[in-house]
Amino acid sequence: MTTDVRTAPPTTHRPDPTRRIALAGGLLYLVTFAASIPQLALFADLVADPVAFVSTPGSNTAVLWGSWLEVITALSGVGTALALYPVTRRVSRTAAIGFVSSRVVEAGMILVGVLCVLSLVALRGDLAGAVGAEAGALGVVGQALVEVRQWSFLVGPGLIPGLNALFLGYVMYRSRLVPRIIPTVGLVGAPLIIMSATVTMLGGWDQVSVAGSLCALPIALWEFSLGVWLTVKGFRPTAAAATARAA
Repeated sequence: MTTDVRTAPPTTHRPDPTRRIALAGGLLYLVTFAASIPQLALFADLVADPVAFVSTPGSNTAVLWGSWLEVITALSGVGTALALYPVTRRVSRTAAIGFVSSRVVEAGMILVGVLCVLSLVALRGDLAGAVGAEAGALGVVGQALVEVRQWSFLVGPGLIPGLNALFLGYVMYRSRLVPRIIPTVGLVGAPLIIMSATVTMLGGWDQVSVAGSLCALPIALWEFSLGVWLTVKGFRPTAAAATARAA
């Protein structure tokens, strides 16, 4: 007598696609955060005295590296919104599209500033050492380009991160994809950084000041903690499953 023993086919473990999405978004957030920090030091001499920068020959290495880091910041910032979109749209399509749109606007402002800085480098290479009326005109152009760069820096990385936090913070808080304390920090910091940018526009204080830095601190904490959590932990499995079922 023989028995027919049927063995069940081995089950294969299918990787969670939301884990890859969270990892990509988290890493891009960390890249954005890390690339945006050095530019204050790299552009310090240029911003402090653009006339002297343009008229005096010297090394452009620091400014060029700062410009490249700004490009990385802009591209990785848009990348965060695109990477997270497949999940964020399940929670709120309006907020997901809003997050992508605000990231694109922020990146556009950053790149405007990069073009101004690179134009200053070109002027320095072509006209450094000019004298007389030519030197005066060169100084005016250099000052104007720096002012455009500073205003684009205020409107882009100074104001738009508040809108980013409102859109993405709402999605993360509502869905519980990450611990609620993380988006809470972003939702609290959003009006603070928007208020700070508004006060700076009206001449109340400088963007790089004690008051401006304190108002920007919650947003920096929100972006860094979100990037670390998404990279290390990913989305909460129960919340990710719930959003998938709802979609």
